[in-house]
Amino acid sequence: MDLGLKGKKVLITGGSSGIGAATAECFAEEGCHVIIGFNNNQSAANTILDSVRRKGSDGAICQIDVSDIVSIQKALREIETSHGKIDILVSNAGKNIVTPLERVTNEEWEAIISINLNGPYYLLRESITLLNEGGSVIFVASVAGETGAPHHPHYAAAKAGIINLTKSAARGLAPRIRVNCIAPGMTVTPMGMDTMSGRDKDYAEKKLLAKRFAEPQEIAKTIVFIASPAASFIYGATIDINGGRELR
Repeated sequence: MDLGLKGKKVLITGGSSGIGAATAECFAEEGCHVIIGFNNNQSAANTILDSVRRKGSDGAICQIDVSDIVSIQKALREIETSHGKIDILVSNAGKNIVTPLERVTNEEWEAIISINLNGPYYLLRESITLLNEGGSVIFVASVAGETGAPHHPHYAAAKAGIINLTKSAARGLAPRIRVNCIAPGMTVTPMGMDTMSGRDKDYAEKKLLAKRFAEPQEIAKTIVFIASPAASFIYGATIDINGGRELR
């Protein structure tokens, strides 16, 4: 199936590892020009860029701290200068800290909300004029944003906000730009495995219809499809990719 993505320019935040890295590689397989956003790990970002190039595509890396509006603005200016306008924005960068609700400090709450909710909003707002007509935005939320999570309430609250931001942005930017969201369940990434640390080792067997956790590539392939012209009639949706953890 031709997804109609060849030659499209894509920016992925948090693109140096996990779901973001897998997404960069999947877009590269479709012939896209992939801009890999990273915060601290430039070496990892370069490794993913090498992988993109081995797949026959090209791209670049770009340092961007989504918790810092100045960093977002600077990065987007550099992207426009070097690459022109973009076609697809994948807002993937995020952070989770496992802390029971009653122990979350003010500072931790603010930090997690800043990265996982404020940052994606600022990134979208500042990217609107950078996106080409017919552009596509994909937010990465979480099943925690649908179910709640007492062991990381700040993360769950932020991801719930992302799900509703998707609806608001879809209504506000259509039809020029399509905005959608995915809500992954537990995925085999460094952050995902940190979240699972110390929890029931039989979690997947007990809770998931799939009886296993997702691989990053399974999440990435859904992102690529939703971002593509093949999904041209999907607006404001949240796509669950949780292995049957929650059924809506």
